[in-house]
Amino acid sequence: MKLSAPVYHLKRSAKRLSREKGIPLHDALDRIAAGEGFARWSLLAAKSTATLSPRDLFTQLKPGDLVLIGARPGHGKTLLSLELTVEAMNAGGRGAFFSLEAAQGDIEKSFRTIGVDWTDFRPLFDFDSSDAISADYIMSKLASAQRGTFVVVDYLQLLDQKREKPALMIQVQALRSFAQARGLIIAFLSQIDRSFDPAKKPLPDLDDVRLPNPLDLRLFDKTCFIHDGDVRLR
Repeated sequence: MKLSAPVYHLKRSAKRLSREKGIPLHDALDRIAAGEGFARWSLLAAKSTATLSPRDLFTQLKPGDLVLIGARPGHGKTLLSLELTVEAMNAGGRGAFFSLEAAQGDIEKSFRTIGVDWTDFRPLFDFDSSDAISADYIMSKLASAQRGTFVVVDYLQLLDQKREKPALMIQVQALRSFAQARGLIIAFLSQIDRSFDPAKKPLPDLDDVRLPNPLDLRLFDKTCFIHDGDVRLR
């Protein structure tokens, strides 16, 4: 049985429900489980698909990594990227989010969705939605970024949408070299091709990444794909 969200999201929802309703956490967990079609939480936990939490994922990343986070719309790639950003900031690093699609209000709403008050991290988090976002722009903005900063680029397929910007391959190569030289972790959010069929395989993979323009996906050190609450790092 597929869950509506990863187990760690459901646990967070239960904690919020426990506070709001003034009920014991175990009762809140059982209510969340019932909403997922399970008689009680222990059955949900036993039957659910094993998936990595953001903390588990973050511990497998290292400074200099170039990461691809791919999912169909609505499956949580933005939320996961923000959860990883929070892990980096909790570990003493900083976070930066460059978006060619979202506005700051969207990101603030996403923080609330993952149960985080983004103002707690205001001094450590930078959001940028300039139309000028490209590899050169990102590198100029991060010229003094500290080692371990977690950087999100939203999203891969928009980087070279304007003709005056360099080819996607050139931009990703430049950001890979920059990440390695400065000890940053740069995560690209990525679209998945509509041809992906979950009836044939449970999760998308590199073959399903939508590439309107040429890009060697071997440039990415790690890939993370999401579908129906399942999160896997390769």
